Amino acid sequence: MESPYRLHYAPDNASLVIRLALEEMGLPYETALVDRSRNAQDGVAYRALNPNGLIPVLETPQGPIFETAAILLWLADTHDQMAPKADGPNRAAFLKWLFFASNTLHADLRILFYAEKYIAAEQAETLRAGMRPRLRRHLNLLDTLAQESPDWFSAVQPSVLTLYAACMMRWMALYPAKADRSWYQLADTPYLQNILMQLELRPSTRAAIAAEGLGATPFTSPTYANPPEGSAT
Repeated sequence: MESPYRLHYAPDNASLVIRLALEEMGLPYETALVDRSRNAQDGVAYRALNPNGLIPVLETPQGPIFETAAILLWLADTHDQMAPKADGPNRAAFLKWLFFASNTLHADLRILFYAEKYIAAEQAETLRAGMRPRLRRHLNLLDTLAQESPDWFSAVQPSVLTLYAACMMRWMALYPAKADRSWYQLADTPYLQNILMQLELRPSTRAAIAAEGLGATPFTSPTYANPPEGSAT
């Protein structure tokens, strides 16, 4: 591995958050495509890096790291970027919202996207219907946070939390492909919408667009990644 980091990714997976963070921090990294069309995430080689078979994994000089929030926090602390300092007055507030994003918002999104993994297939749409109001409430909380404009949740100097939230809002607008997505309206959260519009102008986003075929407006008016499985860059 010539670079200090290798990101195991698939287009429009949670690895997108890590790619954006690496780009924002200006860190050199390599990528390795996890070809989901061939279930590479379930292969022996990938499971050796992440026994859960989930994307992403970031290989580092300290070994492979999995779990999106863990990678983000490790990168932020290691490179002293994109998060309040460990001994700073804003650290506690930042951490509670970062783990809200990971443990609550992202977890609920997984239930919406993969309801059949949590309940019998004939009940999946009922479960999804129950999750949509929860997700709207989560977004309203984040919109209120964006209105308060803490330094660590804005697009002026985005934190890892800013990037994480932006990617999840992208996914809400796109997935699951054959389910009702009318519940999600970006205009309902105007302060978050403003953040997403500004993020689309940043070099990190433009780099991710080029690498994963995300389209010109990946957060405010997203389209599916093209090609859907991507290619290593």
